[in-house]
Amino acid sequence: MIQAVKFRDYYEVLGVPRGASKDEIRKAFRKLARKYHPDIAADKAEGEEKFKEINEAYEVLSDPEKRKKYDTLGENWKHMGDFAPPPGGAGGFRGFGAGGGPQSREFHFEGTGFSDFFENLFGQRAGYGGFSGFDTGPQGARTQTRKRRGMDIEADILVTLEETMSGSERALTLRAPSRSGGPPETRSVRIRIPKGIQEGQLIRVAGHGQPGANGGDPGDLFLRVRLERHPDFRVQGSDLHYDLRLAPWEAVLGTTVEVGTLHGPVKIKIPPRTAPGTEFRIRGRGLPAEKAGEFGALYAAVKIALPETISSEEEALWKQLAERSNFNPRR
Repeated sequence: MIQAVKFRDYYEVLGVPRGASKDEIRKAFRKLARKYHPDIAADKAEGEEKFKEINEAYEVLSDPEKRKKYDTLGENWKHMGDFAPPPGGAGGFRGFGAGGGPQSREFHFEGTGFSDFFENLFGQRAGYGGFSGFDTGPQGARTQTRKRRGMDIEADILVTLEETMSGSERALTLRAPSRSGGPPETRSVRIRIPKGIQEGQLIRVAGHGQPGANGGDPGDLFLRVRLERHPDFRVQGSDLHYDLRLAPWEAVLGTTVEVGTLHGPVKIKIPPRTAPGTEFRIRGRGLPAEKAGEFGALYAAVKIALPETISSEEEALWKQLAERSNFNPRR
């Protein structure tokens, strides 16, 4: 039986209305992420938990397919204290094992970085075998005659950019159907997150999928990597992209700015009269590349930032500049 879990209002987490645009959702995430990122937050433990919550909300609301499902199924959630997904949903899926027989089983995870609410709606999917990723356990024996191998299961796992930098190990608690046919059992599994793993790649946990039938081997569990969203960096393969915000006078006169990266701070020299959209490529400041010992690049694209408020003295100076300058941006 699927256990009810507490409803999470992702719109409330990000502080946006239900009709918020994609841009409004992105801006809200970045604002909150900068406040609660573990490297910045005053209370590291609280910041880490809040940052995960913000990431989960953004994971759903920034994905059109996930957001549509959340909105469609969630029209009445705000009136409920608890929620259990419908039969056949992510938390109680239906699928077919490699042997072709129908199965309906429940899996619940702890340690993936996502809440129980997310896991019940989006976290688990039935698979049909096949593999492309990282092997974290021994392969099972070939299915024998009349024995049916259990179905493979796929779930999401949230991986931080810091984990991709050096690799890590993660403890995963899995509540899964019993291999002996009895009540569900709880298993603790240690998984390895390889250095340089990228968005969408699979981590294979051998033998932790659906139980086999008639003495057949169990299926495998595949964890699909979802990289944790960062308040400053956007990931493309092993490269990182960064919005380098400059004041108008910095772009006109030139300057040197210091940018924090996953490798430590780096200084970027801005030439005079640097145009918005200019991109600076800093080699070796991205994520681990496929070739051992190498890293991708950091691309810093110039954005001109304007002050939200100015003093009367600053306004007078801007007016003075406007009167004296011969520059016409529309010529």
